[in-house]
Amino acid sequence: MAVSETTSAPASVSELMERLDTIAASLPKRLGQCADFLRHNIHLVAVSTVADLSAGAGVQPSAFMRFCQALGFSGFSEMQALFRAEYAQLRPDYAERLSQLRERGAQGPGGLAADFVEAGHKSLISLMNSLDEERLGEACELLAAAGTIHLVGLRRAFAIVSYMGYMLDKMQVPTVIHRTSGQIESDHAIRPGDCLFAVSFAPFSQETLQLAARTADRGIPVVALSDTADCPLRDTARVLLIAREVDVGAFRAPIAAMTLATSLTVAVGGRRKDGD
Repeated sequence: MAVSETTSAPASVSELMERLDTIAASLPKRLGQCADFLRHNIHLVAVSTVADLSAGAGVQPSAFMRFCQALGFSGFSEMQALFRAEYAQLRPDYAERLSQLRERGAQGPGGLAADFVEAGHKSLISLMNSLDEERLGEACELLAAAGTIHLVGLRRAFAIVSYMGYMLDKMQVPTVIHRTSGQIESDHAIRPGDCLFAVSFAPFSQETLQLAARTADRGIPVVALSDTADCPLRDTARVLLIAREVDVGAFRAPIAAMTLATSLTVAVGGRRKDGD
C-alpha cells in the first residue's frame, strides 16, 4: 500500500481508530497484523517501545513503522505521543484529579454531589441513545442458559460484578465471582455449559482480559461489558456491551454501567424463573 504524502496525522485516538477502520481492508499482510494487534492492545501503545509492539504483532519494527506511516504519522514516536497525551489527559492520578477539582472551584460535598448527579444523568441519556437492544437480548440469553454464571471485574469494575453477584444469589442463580487473589487462577471452576461475564474499563485489567481469553479458547461463551467498542475484549466476547460514563474532574461514577448490568441481571433472573 502506498502511503500518501499529504495524509495528515489523526488528531485523537478515536480519529485514529476511525482511519484504521477505513484502510484496514487494503493493508498488506504485515501491516494488517499490526492493525489487529493495535485494536486489541491500544492500552499498551503509550507505555511500550516499537520493538515491544512489533514483537507482539509478529512483525519487524520496520513494518510497524510503515504501519504508523500508513495511518498518517511520520513514525512511531509521533503516534505514541498522541496516545501519551490522551492517556495523560483522560487518566491523571488521583492527586492530579483532586487538584483539577480545586482549580475548577469545586465547592464541597453538596456541589460535588450536584456535579455527579448531572454527570450521571448525561451518562444515562447516552446509554439510552446508544443501547443495542438486540445485543442486550443476546447477552441475556447466554447468561440465562448457563449452568453457572461466572463474574470477573477488577478495580473499579469490581463494584459492578459484586452487585451482580449479590442480586443473582438472591434470585438463587448459581454464581461465582472470580477475584484472582494471590495469583490463583480459577479456570477449572468454569465448566462447559457455563458462561463468563467479564467487565473491564480502560485502562484494562490484564487479569480480566486473560481469564476471558482462556475461557473463550475453551469454547465457553463470554459476555463482556466495557466503555469502548475498541477494547481488547472485542473479539473474545460473544457479545460486547458498551456503557460510557461522563466524568467529573476525571472521576467517574459507574452509573451507566451499573444500570446496564442491573437491568441485565434482573432480566436473566426473570428468564431463568420462567424456565423453571
